This record gives sequence, structure tokens and C-alpha cells, in this order.
Amino acid sequence: MDLLSVTSEIYPLIKTGGLADVAGALPAALGAHHVAVKTLVPGYPQVMSQLRDTQVVIEYEDLFDGSARILAGRAAGLDLFVIDAPHLYNREGGPYGGASGDYADNWKRYAGLSFVAAELSRGKAQGYEPDVMQAHDWQSALAPAYVAYGGGRRKAKTVMTIHNLAFQGQFGRDIFWKLQLPPEAFSMSGVEYYGGVGFLKAGIQTADAVTTVSPTYAAEIRTREFGMGLDGLLNVRSDRLHGILNGIDTDAWDPGTDPFLHANYRLSTIKQREENKLALETRFGLNRDDGPLFGLVSRLTWQKGIDILSSCIDPLVNAGGRLVVLGSGDDTLESAMASAAWRHPGRVGFERSYDEPLSHLIQGGVDAILVPSRFEPCGLTQLFGLRYGAVPVVSRVGGLADTVIDANLAAVEAGVATGVQFSPVSQHALLGAINRTIALYRDERVWSRMRRNGMKFDVGWHASAAKYVKLFRELLGQATEDDDSDS
Repeated sequence: MDLLSVTSEIYPLIKTGGLADVAGALPAALGAHHVAVKTLVPGYPQVMSQLRDTQVVIEYEDLFDGSARILAGRAAGLDLFVIDAPHLYNREGGPYGGASGDYADNWKRYAGLSFVAAELSRGKAQGYEPDVMQAHDWQSALAPAYVAYGGGRRKAKTVMTIHNLAFQGQFGRDIFWKLQLPPEAFSMSGVEYYGGVGFLKAGIQTADAVTTVSPTYAAEIRTREFGMGLDGLLNVRSDRLHGILNGIDTDAWDPGTDPFLHANYRLSTIKQREENKLALETRFGLNRDDGPLFGLVSRLTWQKGIDILSSCIDPLVNAGGRLVVLGSGDDTLESAMASAAWRHPGRVGFERSYDEPLSHLIQGGVDAILVPSRFEPCGLTQLFGLRYGAVPVVSRVGGLADTVIDANLAAVEAGVATGVQFSPVSQHALLGAINRTIALYRDERVWSRMRRNGMKFDVGWHASAAKYVKLFRELLGQATEDDDSDS
């Protein structure tokens, strides 16, 4: 089976969040199930500089107001199609914007990504005709629409994967006439959304199947509370909606070999983990004591519950805990973290940045990792924590609810707990979870068991990749009785 994966970012080439991690890990995971994956990505400078063994497979005189070439090549072990279109992607800053905010022509940049994806899915590149095209998030969500309205040529089956429903790609009606879609596409059954153009809405509406990144999130987004205005459509298409849990790349995230750790360790050598904690204390200028060290690695946003956490920092410190924070985002939340570090020298440390090596060291050194999100489609941070022996403290939403076993009395006595859950997402509930975590930490036998349970938990891609393959086969009419055992 041949799969065309379409994404706006992919680790390790270009990354702003978990989408890149998933897009980078899926090719190898699916390859183990005999699915050959080629990934289409924009030709950002960070991608072009690493691309090797290239050949031109398509040329455009005018791809959304400029010439472009589609290159086939490899980078970082990934098989890629790259859109070499400098007028769209050769810019300083991040993939979506610069210092002054999002790029005003993002609609055009990602319509171009989707348009090329549809062309590839129809065999535009000589010798390549994928069976399935998987579009990731709003940036590639017009691709299923371009396929659906593209006429009678051979079409790959299309899958729309939602990583975060909050980001939808909504633009004014005026851009529709520039999208190279037929007039009938501007309708409720097409790309029209509240009088404008909705990229993600179009993908959900026109794809052969819709997936999202955890079973609980798949149920949540069909409710008004979590549906972000699309719950009605998702309920209409519920027979095509599948929740398939994300995994992580267990080679890139392996405490036994991770080059970013001060000391590597496994279950059998877990005492060596303490050296990473000492390194973190030194890095953040923290006092050393017998209290638990909490960590936060996150975008500092309302979605991630950082405002609630900021109100809990003083009680956390008063209860004997310490905290290290790595992240950036909203100015007010950055200021709140900086203020907490100023108020509690030696107890709270804060670095305002995105730092991949430091994020690994935090996972390998803290006692507990905090994920207090208001909503979380899947979450990777808690999976990294489980893998590295950093006990997750999470809100009971989305993939956090699906991957962490709460240390309630029954779970502790049964010896199966892996973390601490709390609900609702409020200051009172989070503070209760923090205090419960501190109490669990002081019971060395229970804490050791929780940590070991987490490290034994399967956070890899094999089972989830099998579920994707089963879905692809069903779309292609290839499902077999053996698929049930695979998933």
C-alpha cells in the first residue's frame, strides 16, 4: 500500500508542536505494516537545506501566483515530496508567521500545499499513484476537497486527521474565487463555513474518513463544549469518525540512549536517573531537598491551563514542591511564570524558549510532569513522561484520560497506577492533584511502583499504526479477518 501523507511540519526538519512529532514518526511505524509513506511538505528554508537526492517530478508556471517545482527527495531518513515555491515558503521566522504575527497569505500558502497533494494523489507525478492520502490538520485540509471536486481521474481514498480542532483555517469569502475550485464547492456540503471558507471544515466534509488522535477526544468533539462549532458536522459524519491514539518515536525518546540526558538509564538502572535531577537543579539554580520536583514543558496558553497552574505555584512551593518550567506563549502567562521564579528563588525556575534538548532533560530528571490542559486531543508530553519515569499529573480530558491510570485507592492497591488525574480543570482540582502527588511521592514504595508502571507502558506506535492500516484497508475494500488481531 502507498500512502501520501500531507503535513505543514515534520520532525526533525521543522517543528512547532506535536503535529511534527506525529508526522515524523508515522512513516516508520506504518512501514512496519508494509505501508510505503511519502510525505508532502512545504519547501521552507529549514526543509530545503536538508533535502538530498532530489529530482523534479512536477513543474508549475503558476502555483498561486508564482512558479514552483515539486521535488522528490530524502531528508533525515524520510521520503519526501517538497514544494519548492519561494514566493510561498522561503521566509524567515516560523512556518506560519514572523515577529509581527501570522502571514496574511497563509490561505494561499496552504491552499497550495493542498492543491499539490490532490495532484499527486491523481498520479500527476509520473510513476507515483498513492492508494490513500492522509491530510493533517487545517493546513492540508483542502486536499480532500480538491480530490472530491477534481473530476473523473483516478482518486486516492482520503483521510482527514484532526490533531487540534481549535485551529481551523477560517478565511473570508473573497478567497474562494482564487482557490481553483468549481463554483459548486462553495456550499454547505463543500468548503463554505458561516459565509466564508473553512479549510478544516472542508476536509471533514469531503474526506472518505476522519480521524482524530485519541478515542476520548473523538467523543468530546461531538459535544458543544469541545466541538468548536464543528460538532454538528462531526455528528453528521460520526460513522466516518475514528479516534486512533497517537504514539511517540521510542527511538528518539529512549532514556537508555538519549544523548540529551546527563545520565542514561533503564528500569534496571533507574537510580542513575537521579543524576539528571541534579543536572536540572544546577541548570535552574534550585535548592536541593527531599521534596518532589515538578516539571512543565508546554506552550504557555489558555488551552494548556497555564493560568490555572500559575495560581497554584505558591501553594505548590509551600507544600514542599519545586517547579521547573520550559515554554513560551502568551505575554501575560510568560510574565506569571517569570514572577513565580522571582518570588521563589531556589524553588521555581523558568526558561522562556523552545529547547528540544532541555525538554528531554526535564523529562529525564523531574519527579512529576504537569499537563493541566483544558482540552488535549492526545498529548505527547504525558507519553514522554511515562517513558522517562516522570509521573504525569494530568487533567481528565482527551488523550490524557486515555493514557494515564489515576492513582486512586483501587489502582494503588492493585498496583496499576501510572499517574494522577484531576477534574474539572480548575484551581481547586489542580491543587488537590498536586497535594495528592506530593503525598504519593513521600510513599517511596508506591511512587517507585507508579514510576515503573509508567516506564513499562507501551507508548509506541505499533498498535495505533495497525489501526490506521485497518482503516486504510477498509477504505480500499481490502479488510481481512486478520486485521482484528493486528489492532
